[in-house]
Amino acid sequence: MTTTMFSTVSTTDLVTQIARQITEAIVTGKLRPGARLTELQLSREFGTSRAPVREAARLLESQGLVVSNPRRGFFVRTLTASDMRDIYELRIGLELHAAGIALERMGPAEIALLERQIAKLYALADAGSVESQIFEDFIFHRMLCEASGNARLIKVYDELATEMRAGITLIGKLYDDPHRIAETHEPILAALKKGDREELLSALHYHITVAQEAVVALFEGIERGDAS
Repeated sequence: MTTTMFSTVSTTDLVTQIARQITEAIVTGKLRPGARLTELQLSREFGTSRAPVREAARLLESQGLVVSNPRRGFFVRTLTASDMRDIYELRIGLELHAAGIALERMGPAEIALLERQIAKLYALADAGSVESQIFEDFIFHRMLCEASGNARLIKVYDELATEMRAGITLIGKLYDDPHRIAETHEPILAALKKGDREELLSALHYHITVAQEAVVALFEGIERGDAS
């Protein structure tokens, strides 16, 4: 019996549903970089014609997750160290701007939610759930962006987060000690509690920059063919 990766979709908004499932397969590593998106096979798994699959692939191409090759079709994009460096640089500017706005709008309830999110990261580290921890890490930062109240900013963050999740899933880790992911959020939370804008921006910049350096270094190792 053949095992399929995807489930059938309803007739409402087929393209979005297909794109969402393919995205999840990419960011969780089920579809690896360079994997071909075969329209016929995918249409059978989704229970649709090939047209919405093709449109979903085009949508993912516009989002940077997929690349097209004339006469060969669509393939999962292979991210490079340079790509990840650029993505993180954009993320730094985006999140610092969001945090500056959020600080003026956040109250005790929002800060409490962020504190619980950090607790969740510690719990996932104890459980050894790397994939879930990566996802919840981005949820923390999305919550901070949401507090800015800027819907367009959140949309851009979501697109960046998808690419970053795909990259981090590929390398399989960010820090050798999974508890470090949770710990590195503590200075951000402390600054929010104090309402100190300068401290918040400094802590957030340091947090993302350290992650950027770690991710880029790991990608450079992959490109060199390091065994580790």
